[in-house]
Amino acid sequence: MWVISKPTDSINFVRSNNVIENDVSKNVPENTDLQYRIEYAKLMKTFMNESVNPCDDFYEYACGNWKNVIEERYTEHKRSNGRDIKYKVNDAVEKILNDSVENLTDEYANEFKLAQQFYQSCLSADLYPTTMSQVYIDVIKSIGGFPAIDETWQSDNFSWFNMSAHLTNYDVSGLIKEDIPKLYPFTPTIELPDLGFDYIVDSDNIASNKTQSYISNEKSIRHYLNVYGVEEGKISQIVDEIFDFWRGILKAMDEFEEYAKVDIEPFWRDYIDIAWMGQKFNESVTNYYHFSSLYNKLNTVCNEHKEAVANYLALKFLYGMDAKLKKKEFQMEYCLMDTQYTFRFLIDKLYLKKYFNERIKTEVTTLVQEIQKSVRQQIEQAEWLDKKTRTEALLKESTIQSRIGNFDDPIMSERLIREINNLTFDPDSYEQNNINLKKFRTFMNRYLGLHNELIHNETKPLEALIGMQVNAFYYHIDNSIYIMAGILHPPVYHKSWPNSLKFGTLGYLVGHEFTHGFDTVGALFDSNGDQRYWWTEETEDVFNNRTDCYEQHFNDYLIPEINRTINGYLTKDENIADNGGLRAALNSYRKYMKELNKEGDLMTTFKDEDMPGLNLSPEQLFFVGFAQLYCASYKEEHYWKELIDEHPMDKYRVLGTLSNMEDFSKVYECPLG
Repeated sequence: MWVISKPTDSINFVRSNNVIENDVSKNVPENTDLQYRIEYAKLMKTFMNESVNPCDDFYEYACGNWKNVIEERYTEHKRSNGRDIKYKVNDAVEKILNDSVENLTDEYANEFKLAQQFYQSCLSADLYPTTMSQVYIDVIKSIGGFPAIDETWQSDNFSWFNMSAHLTNYDVSGLIKEDIPKLYPFTPTIELPDLGFDYIVDSDNIASNKTQSYISNEKSIRHYLNVYGVEEGKISQIVDEIFDFWRGILKAMDEFEEYAKVDIEPFWRDYIDIAWMGQKFNESVTNYYHFSSLYNKLNTVCNEHKEAVANYLALKFLYGMDAKLKKKEFQMEYCLMDTQYTFRFLIDKLYLKKYFNERIKTEVTTLVQEIQKSVRQQIEQAEWLDKKTRTEALLKESTIQSRIGNFDDPIMSERLIREINNLTFDPDSYEQNNINLKKFRTFMNRYLGLHNELIHNETKPLEALIGMQVNAFYYHIDNSIYIMAGILHPPVYHKSWPNSLKFGTLGYLVGHEFTHGFDTVGALFDSNGDQRYWWTEETEDVFNNRTDCYEQHFNDYLIPEINRTINGYLTKDENIADNGGLRAALNSYRKYMKELNKEGDLMTTFKDEDMPGLNLSPEQLFFVGFAQLYCASYKEEHYWKELIDEHPMDKYRVLGTLSNMEDFSKVYECPLG
């Protein structure tokens, strides 16, 4: 459980304005920057553990109390200060969905009314506690069956692969984990499947029935089987069978060699027929053949455990349909997120119109330009780059475009919004509406791949169109960085902040994304976005030598909660982007302040950098702002989920970056070591 303490009225005041606090016409009382700074500084201070020496553990110093003061909210994942911006966006979505269609849109009146109907259906449903649904049972029976509750189930008629393929149509990952690359022709690729429910299953963490992973997954299995009326004695048997099946799958995955040469098996054609409507894909742009040897092994294991596999996949379906509420009062938040994501192209259009303005866009554009100047200087001053690679890098830097808010594609947006009219609403069944939404959501995620013959090869991925997403990213194909409107809230940005805080937060994130243009993936795409390796062998050799040290540094970080270390190789590009991005942001801030000093009084300029009550110099504030992006609260299962992510865990992003930055040590007067 989260440890909750009620915020003071002044901090509550800052939070209550979080939807529109960047709107120039609707801000804090009298719209005064100073008043806002005073209140937000109090909030920042509540996150800190000032009893810790910042030179000993800066993450604990900047974030040690964050988990104790956050409000309890609905989530299926870890909580972090940056990710929590989604709740601010959610508040905006609530205002939109509760407004009248006349106030918002004439053009998409029918689509908006459908979104409201689905939202209200979710709000009025009994989602807590979980109850049995005949609608869900009927779907499971049609795609493979649920032997735990069906005595007529026959193993001879069961295909574990086909049931997994069907599950993907409901946005559920069984034994097929699908990804859709963000470039034309948007064909599906396969990743290693994740086993388990709330807690990812690994060979280590289910080695005994005493581990937290075993206990958590057993609890999930028992929960759904109880809801669906399975007797206790049978439940214990099913639990044992599923865990035995998992161990067999994990052994096969541990022995898997990704590029083993095995002919593409017929079951991939079944997957395309079931999940992708028989769409014709060029096999050269898929990665099925990489996984054929694995799926041969899985086929052997699954055929030995058919009943356990069917029960597991049926339970995964129920898990995917479940809101997984811990409390009834979280239902509205869940419904908002579910509706927002499903109708995202329509709601995004309304969000941008209501909450994004040109003043914010202009200021963010200026900050991006300042960061880009520092990135260019880094390239010019990097002594290890040979002349040819430096020339290519400078050309690439000079052609990088920035897209602030979203990428505007009116024709594609129109097509995507109109697809809402193909949704069927059932006024009498939330469960049927839930099924319809999940299938529609999957269809929309696959939209570009399903229609790739009708779109041009420069079509942007759907993510580029969603301005309300809490995200910033570099897109290799068009050599652009995207700063989405949804991320422009505290702790990333506020118009009233001093420059030091803006550069330490949003500036760092912008620098991080710029750096991705010049990492090991960026090396594969040139200034035109064409796939061409533009590094020389000499540059590649020096780069690899330099990154070996950095990789080892992160390998040495032990995660005591799961007794594993950070994977320095997997996280290499993200760690380098963090380092390069923060350096670019600090250099940009210093240059920017020098320019301001030329134009005005020195004392006045730096007084404008104050956050009253924090007692931090501007550059100390810069680093606290950076660290507080990653204030987080983990449960043990979250560590396992993030262990396989290319981003390291939040704490080590902060510590790893700052311990490699001499400027940080100078600003905080840290001793050597």
